[in-house]
Amino acid sequence: MSRLPFIHETANVEKGVEIGEGTAVWDTVHIRAPSRIGEDCIIGEKTYIAYDVEIGNKVKINAQVYICAGVEIEDGVMVSAGTVFTNDRFPRATDPELATLRPSEPDADLARTIVREGATIGAGAVIGPGIELGRWSMIGMGSIVTKPVPAFHLALGNPARSFGAVCRCGQPLIRFQADTEPSAELVCQRCARLYSLKSGEVIER
Repeated sequence: MSRLPFIHETANVEKGVEIGEGTAVWDTVHIRAPSRIGEDCIIGEKTYIAYDVEIGNKVKINAQVYICAGVEIEDGVMVSAGTVFTNDRFPRATDPELATLRPSEPDADLARTIVREGATIGAGAVIGPGIELGRWSMIGMGSIVTKPVPAFHLALGNPARSFGAVCRCGQPLIRFQADTEPSAELVCQRCARLYSLKSGEVIER
């Protein structure tokens, strides 16, 4: 079985893009250079990936995702359809005199975003600039993420906030409520993995 990357004939992959073995790039995708995509990934149709983007191995990016410059996505991440990343906290199209367009290239004000191993981003989510999404965290569909999300946390809403914790397998572990104990031992009802909750931090055991 071939391990060469598959690139659909309608995809626009610029010279200088690195694509790992076994990765599939589907129709009308545009990938700017320089950027790097790891092995065994799926890049869904009509997705745009800017320059200065790093994507790890076994990453699933669904259709119509917009990934701006300065984003790093680690191994095993799922980015669902219609997700948008941003990298500028105070964007303007032109200079103050309306004389020239501002350059699109990254500058000193670029706010970098990192999505840690195993995280899931639900469909239609917007990820604000300079955000870190923790390992195996989960972002609900349509959420607007404006601050970091800790590992294993489930974040929902606009603006997104932590509603609970999830297992590596995706099963909810606990829902955070006003009377939730600050420390607890958690067991996944699907796969029996064990976790500890300590002052809001979810720790694998």
